[in-house]
Order: sequence, then C-alpha cells, then structure tokens
Amino acid sequence: MAFTGNEAEEFPLDTAAEWTKNYRETITMGDTVSHFFGRDIINKILEQEDCMGIRIYYALDENGKKQLIIVGADANENDIYNGIIAERSVTCPPYCPTNSPLNE
Repeated sequence: MAFTGNEAEEFPLDTAAEWTKNYRETITMGDTVSHFFGRDIINKILEQEDCMGIRIYYALDENGKKQLIIVGADANENDIYNGIIAERSVTCPPYCPTNSPLNE
C-alpha cells in the first residue's frame, strides 16, 4: 500500500469519548492522558518535501514518562527521519482541557 495523504477518517465524538474513557480507566491518577503538539511544528513536518502525513510513535523518556514522537512519512510508507522530528509535547496532566467529553 502506498500512502496517499487520505489515510484515516473522521471519527464520531461518542466513540472517541468512549475509547478515551476506556484508556483512562486503565491508568493511575497522574498518568499521561493526552499530548498537545502546536500547529507550527505540525505544519513544519507536513510541509517537508514528499510528506504525505504524520506517523506517531509511542515512547518513554529517560524518566519513564509517556511521550509521543511525530515524524513525517512519504508515499512509500517511509519515515522522513532526516527531516523534522517532534517530541516533548505538552501533556495532560498538568495541562488538561476543561469541559471536554474526551477527558471526563
């Protein structure tokens, strides 16, 4: 399969809320619930030559804290690892949304 840039799909809020709740029920208080990456770094990744989208890797940092690593991917399903790689997102907690059905 070659990446086209059309992978994934919109997802209904009720299912997304159910899935995030399922996850939260498996963790202990204070564990990472979500990650935020700013628009600028995401745009920089997407604007790289031949970038068709973003691949997200699960990771643990040097302190054992959950992290996400994001990298561009080309049409041949390869990471653009010699380009921009983003990490150190802003996590929830402590920076959590209020009044979001994805975090109730």
